[in-house]
Amino acid sequence: MHPLSRFASLLVLSSLCLLGPGCDSTPPPVKSERGVLLVGNTRANNVVRLDEETGEFLGDFIPAGSGGLVAPDALVFGPDGALYVASGDTLANSAVLRYDGQTGQFLGTFASGHGMLRPYGLLFGLDGLLYVSSFLSDQLLRFDGKTGAFVDVFATGNGQPGGLNGPNGLALGPDGFLYVSTEGTIAVNGAPTFPGLPSQVLRYDLRTRAASVFVEQPELSPAGAGYISLLGLVFGPDCVSPSGECDLFVSDFANDIRRYDLATGALEATLSTNYSGTVPTTNNLGGLVIGTQRRLYTVGFDSREGSGAPGAVLRFDARTNAPLPASGKPGALLVSPDSRLVRPVGITFTLLKN
Repeated sequence: MHPLSRFASLLVLSSLCLLGPGCDSTPPPVKSERGVLLVGNTRANNVVRLDEETGEFLGDFIPAGSGGLVAPDALVFGPDGALYVASGDTLANSAVLRYDGQTGQFLGTFASGHGMLRPYGLLFGLDGLLYVSSFLSDQLLRFDGKTGAFVDVFATGNGQPGGLNGPNGLALGPDGFLYVSTEGTIAVNGAPTFPGLPSQVLRYDLRTRAASVFVEQPELSPAGAGYISLLGLVFGPDCVSPSGECDLFVSDFANDIRRYDLATGALEATLSTNYSGTVPTTNNLGGLVIGTQRRLYTVGFDSREGSGAPGAVLRFDARTNAPLPASGKPGALLVSPDSRLVRPVGITFTLLKN
């Protein structure tokens, strides 16, 4: 585990904490506030609120279809405090939508077009730009972070190992590099193909655009779904303190969360997320977020055909990797499979007024 001590790293992380809630040093809420998880339902086209402590459902944050919301994926708070949502699954409806960060009211379409097709990851960079991983065009697109105006295509897949093949999650590291998870797919005519390329985590220099492989495709999970599809990325548990531990957590759509040393890329731990109890697993996994008290959250859903894909929420201690279930629940379950979660993938954290 790597304690970051360089002053530049602290500056980057301090700036990251200003870009939205969910920073790994977020203190417990004051009495007038409540820690809330926001979860996007890809098949219900809405975003729901859950109490961070108890898992209690608090109703819709964004009602179904508000502002044209379709199959929401990444949920990211911008530097203006608004919530930005990756939405859409066609060229016509793919967009980044903007909502009030306290009320969920639709504020408008922030960015769209320019080849954006099935946006997954979103990231506001310290350069003032919004980065969007366009999954079904194998591109990273950049837009002005204030106006939403198109800037350029930052990177494009090449169909080779180590390339931007099926880009998914995005995260800005404390080292200033851009980290991108890839599924190892190649988009052909707006659909993913599976040519056997590895699912990896890439690292980009934002100044030169030079890319390298930070995490090679890991070994299959013994209880996983029989493939690898890396997805969510988050740094923690303490990337702000000079002597704090700062690692990269990576979720795998096919199951498990892996923790990597930021300095070496070495695998440090694997957190089991197979709450279905079957081998192979019958639950998939979504994104990651760190809430208060350095607790790590993820979402999953039932992958069996005809199940309706009810979702669940899992919670871990990001310091020790230990599961933190709600009282009386097994494993890491904060929220047991529930029909109000419908194939959830995107998750973020915020503090809302009581």
